[in-house]
Amino acid sequence: MSQPRTLLDKLWRAHEVLQREDGVSLLWVDRHLVHEGSHHAFAKLASRGAAVAVPEQTFAVVDHYAPTRGRGRIADPQIARMIDTLRQNAGRHDLRLFDLDDPSQGIVHVVGPEQGLTLPGLLINCGDSHTSTHGAFGALAFGIGATEVAHVLATQTVWQKKPKAMRISVEGPLGPGVTAKDIALNWIARLGTGGAQGHAVEYAGSTIQDLSMEGRMTLCNLSIEGGARFGMVAPDETTFAYIKGRPYAPDGPAWTAAVEEWRSLVSDAGAAFDREVVINAADIAPTVTWGTSPEQALPIDAALPDPAALTPAKAEAAAAALDYMGLAAGQHLAGTPVDQVFIGSCTNGRIEDLRAAAAVLSGRRAKVPGLVSPGSQRVKAQAEEEGLDRVFTEAGLEWAASGCSMCVGMNGDLVESGKRCASSTNRNFRGRQGRGARTHLMSPAMVAAAAVTGTIADVRPLLAGRTP
Repeated sequence: MSQPRTLLDKLWRAHEVLQREDGVSLLWVDRHLVHEGSHHAFAKLASRGAAVAVPEQTFAVVDHYAPTRGRGRIADPQIARMIDTLRQNAGRHDLRLFDLDDPSQGIVHVVGPEQGLTLPGLLINCGDSHTSTHGAFGALAFGIGATEVAHVLATQTVWQKKPKAMRISVEGPLGPGVTAKDIALNWIARLGTGGAQGHAVEYAGSTIQDLSMEGRMTLCNLSIEGGARFGMVAPDETTFAYIKGRPYAPDGPAWTAAVEEWRSLVSDAGAAFDREVVINAADIAPTVTWGTSPEQALPIDAALPDPAALTPAKAEAAAAALDYMGLAAGQHLAGTPVDQVFIGSCTNGRIEDLRAAAAVLSGRRAKVPGLVSPGSQRVKAQAEEEGLDRVFTEAGLEWAASGCSMCVGMNGDLVESGKRCASSTNRNFRGRQGRGARTHLMSPAMVAAAAVTGTIADVRPLLAGRTP
């Protein structure tokens, strides 16, 4: 009998073309996603006089530099140039482009799943670290560098060393106001930003099975913040229901055959993992980052740590983070004033995220300014059909178009130096949202709670009697 295999084993074997003597594999790429930042790779291709090997499997999306306002006339020449360069490259190589005026435009990691480009069993690459998002569908999905992007464009393959297998199992029901974002910040805080280094993380357990696809995408999206190469969730009925009927999804007899094949994409009973972690969902509370690394996170009711009480390895980083963030040891997270809020990003810009924030904001006024940028134009249209945009604007927040927006600040949406932002994004690094910006990561509902209180606040009392 064959040895039980993990989901990672099955997907890797299915895409491995060959293996070098040093153990590095050449893998076939099923979907290649490119954006404005891919211009270096296209330039390499042009310098060799080469063409895109499989243009029908390469999809271009305007997202990182996409203006969330004033798209008809882009004021910043650098932003206009970046977008125009992507248009030229897509046109030259006959690629499907989700341009600014496309009703399906959005953040690449939102567009892929909602278009049905992301399917179980595929290998998906993009020159963006949060490509791990697509692993929520039982796919091999990871970000690659500019040189690798050029290699994929030219050959439809990528060289990659197989990571070790790690399983994070979460068991039990989540408490009120606790989301996939809190699960991710919880395990990263426990294990550290290097806790999953060198591993591919498969998420399992009853809690994960109960998550929506939006929640699973959030979890896989944040896997790399804990050092993982990528994250995965085995496909199931929730996955199939999400995919069915999407533009690029199979249909008719092909759908039936695909689902039958997808059902086999699970780790076999008895499959060996290099590392196993089990978390009780009851131990997870709404979580907020306090420092400049995703691992510097605590439950909302906790006090900030005293660097002197930490290990020497963490003490220096904690002291530096507290200083940068303008916080003090022993200070409680709850009640910390914020200057503005942001809801959006490839982590938390989907319709479920907007609904959760709107449930808190409905009938209330924000005490601080804020921006809401949906993850795609399709999400934007759906939110407007449901009236969520009116909830945000009546609360005093700005409703904008889709793009990476304030997550990375490439399009002009920035946090001013010294200002504190409650954000639904994925990274709280120094300067991530703007030079000198102070970023606190949290779920969209927690961001909404910060908006209506003007402070970092526990969302649970604000959700009493309301349904996200």
